[in-house]
Amino acid sequence: QVQLVESGGGLVQPGGSLRVSCVASGNIFNPYSMGWFRQAPGKERERVALIRNDGSTNYGDSVKGRFTISRDNAKNTVYLQMNSLKPEDTGVYYCYALIRALGESSSYDYWGQGTQVTVSS
Repeated sequence: QVQLVESGGGLVQPGGSLRVSCVASGNIFNPYSMGWFRQAPGKERERVALIRNDGSTNYGDSVKGRFTISRDNAKNTVYLQMNSLKPEDTGVYYCYALIRALGESSSYDYWGQGTQVTVSS
């Protein structure tokens, strides 16, 4: 089966930086799209960043100019570099991928378990 495994979450001070990673594994090739969503207590889950097969990207307005998404196609890995972090960036960050698995006729959405990112002094 397809699995997304995240790493790199943790505690960081305001203004600091953090990089989270996510590896997609299973009977897959190159995911069509990979990205990150986040959810804070009492708030709806929001899209943070998305990167497609051709390298094109989209960012949420609240992170534009501070976060950078990238991917390593050979490793089926997506990264999110987070700079100038603010307390409001605190939340659970979920890895996302749109993947057509081997033996399947359609593409499906897959999600990681999430990794906690806390921005606090």
